This record gives sequence, structure tokens and C-alpha cells, in this order.
Amino acid sequence: MSKKPEKPWALILAAGQGKRVTAGGQPKQFLLWRGVPLYWHSARAMSRSAAVGGIVFVFPANVRVQEESRLKDLHERENLGLPWVVADGGAQRQDSVRLGLAALPRTAHYVLIHDAARPFIGPALIREVCASLHKGAVAVVPALPVTDTIKIVTNNLVAATLPREELAAVQTPQGFRLDILRKAHAENSAPSVTDDAALMEKAGHDVCVVPGCLRNTKITYTEDLALLADPMPIPCPRVGMGYDVHRCAAQGEGRPMRLGGVAIPGGPDVIAHSDGDVLLHALMDSLLGCAGMDDIGKHFPDNDDRFHNISSAVLLDKVLEMVREADIVPQNADMTIVAQKPRIQPFSAVIRKNIARLLGLPVAQVNLKATTEEGMGFTGRGEGIRAWAIVSALHVPKQSGSTPEIF
Repeated sequence: MSKKPEKPWALILAAGQGKRVTAGGQPKQFLLWRGVPLYWHSARAMSRSAAVGGIVFVFPANVRVQEESRLKDLHERENLGLPWVVADGGAQRQDSVRLGLAALPRTAHYVLIHDAARPFIGPALIREVCASLHKGAVAVVPALPVTDTIKIVTNNLVAATLPREELAAVQTPQGFRLDILRKAHAENSAPSVTDDAALMEKAGHDVCVVPGCLRNTKITYTEDLALLADPMPIPCPRVGMGYDVHRCAAQGEGRPMRLGGVAIPGGPDVIAHSDGDVLLHALMDSLLGCAGMDDIGKHFPDNDDRFHNISSAVLLDKVLEMVREADIVPQNADMTIVAQKPRIQPFSAVIRKNIARLLGLPVAQVNLKATTEEGMGFTGRGEGIRAWAIVSALHVPKQSGSTPEIF
């Protein structure tokens, strides 16, 4: 059996001073995005790649204790499934890398070096870099072709135009064979080197390139903070159906008939705990259905004296408040009344207009139909009245977490 390749450890560099991007006096790597600091997003990706053996977090020395405590809290809530340690950073990036390398376990043979200011890194790119190391590369960088024309400018004058087809924009994580990288650091301490791949180039080693990822953007300037804004939520269609029925009684033996909040003179009385508005009851159930909130029997039980003889329009207002708090926005209502008597048609336009008012919708988005059952069943015999309602709505979640916070 072939031996499984050793998993590299990752250095997440979070020791920079963030001179180009600070907010509230804090460097960018400590910005809270979706409830956690930027560097934790990189740690999540390392964990989910299944290609990394552990993580070294490199922090400024003056906040190391504070961040180590926060890491323990984060890990308690969301276990990475990886061992991790914390190291002090240095004055320059190279110093921070060197100190981070010293914190690696003796058994480590490969290392990934990643900037904490790249929180959009995905597990697939991490696996790609690791795979190149396992194939024998001593240095690996992800890179994207340059799409802009690049010019050398001196004293505000163009000195030369570089061949775009030979240029690439390099990203992190960069992968290295650990012993060779340590030797390159020991032999070259020039602070002008901007990444570890440059050190390997200076030492005469080949640096392999794998395709980078467009999404793996670095937060460099204040304007880049807009990249942390969450996209606008996409409205999700919802449909709810409601049905209700009430027994009819002779006039004076029940409650005067109301449909859609409109009094129906000459109609039979209805037997009910509230005002017996069968149409509004069906409508409320359909609204609750859009929000997945059970039915009116649960929210307004017929054995609760608070709802005895209460106006169904009042209950509808409570239901609308509930569904709106659940980010449900009604769009259309279609209702059907089934009754042998009275005739609904003379009241149809008034009912429709009143329900549109109660829902806060244009009349054109509220429809009402009425039918008989030609003498069949309990409605046909005049023993009761029933109604169906179907409401279409949109679930529009409130946008949250769009602005990065400062810890």
C-alpha cells in the first residue's frame, strides 16, 4: 500500500499593522465579518479542505494573549478538527513568517503560508496547492493572468510597457517544502521581499504555478471593505392555503353574518366564538401557512375568553403583524365562498375592496369568487357556510451582517 502524503501545516499571517486599511484603530484581520474575525474564515477553509494537518496563527505580539483567548472561544463554538498554536509576529512580514515557522511541530515537512486578509479562500484551491507539493514541487503559488496592461512609470512618465501575456497576479496560500524554505529565510533577510516565493526564487529554486481563484481577493484598501457586504437576499415565493366553515342558524340565534369584515344583511346567523367571519378566518389561515405558523386555532383558541365575540379584522391585523415579523410580504389573495344563501354577488365588490384595504394591497391583487353547491351537502341545505383562501407571498429576509464590525 502506498503511504498517504503528509498534510502540510498552515501559517495564517495576521500580524500586519494594516496601514492601508484600519477601522476603529484595528487592523483589517480583526474585522468581524459574519460574527467572526477575518482570520477565522481562512482557518475554516483550511479545516474544510481535508488537506491541512494543523494551523499556526501569527498575531502581533501586543495582542497575542487576547487573540489566543478569542481563538479558544471560537474553537469551543466551532471546532476546526485541527490542532493549532499561536505565535508572535515580527516587525516585517518575513519576520512574522520566520517566527511562525519556528512554531511548527518537528514532524512537519510542508507548510502553507496564507494572508489573513484573504478571507474568501476556498478549500479547493488549498487542495490544489497541496497536491502540487505532493507531486514534488518545492514551492507552489496560485496565480491569475493579468488582464490590465501594466506599465513601468517613472516621474509620472511611462518608461516601459510590460508584456501582459507573461505576467500573473500571485495569491496565497503559497506552499513550500519546509526545510528548503527555512534555509532560504536563513540566507536572505532582505525586507524588500514581498512574499516567500520571491525568497525561493532568489535561492535559485523553481516556483510552480497553479491556477488561482478570482474570488480569493485580498482586503488591501478601504474600498475593498465593500467586498465584505453580503449580497441582497433573494425573495423566496411562498403559498398558503386556508379553509374554514361555520354552522348557520336562524336570525337571532347566532351572530349576524359578516364576510370579509362586511355585514351581510338578510343572511343567516352563524355559530361562532368570535364574530364568525368565515372568509377572514380562511384568509388568516392562508397567511399563517405562508409563514409556516400553524393555524388560527393555535393562536386564537375558541376556549379563550379574550377572543369571545372579537372582530376578525382585529385578529387579521395581529396575523399580518406576525407574518411581517417573519419577513413574509403578501402579494396576492384569491378566495372562494361556498353558500346556498345569501347571494354573495351584491356584496362581492365591497368585500373585495375591504379585504384589499385590510391587507394593504391594490384591489387588483385581491380576488373573490362565490358559488353554491346546487342544494348538495350541508352548504346546499343551508346548514353552514365555508370559504377557501389562497395567498401568495414573498419571503424577503432582512439583510444582515452586511457591514464588517470592529471587535
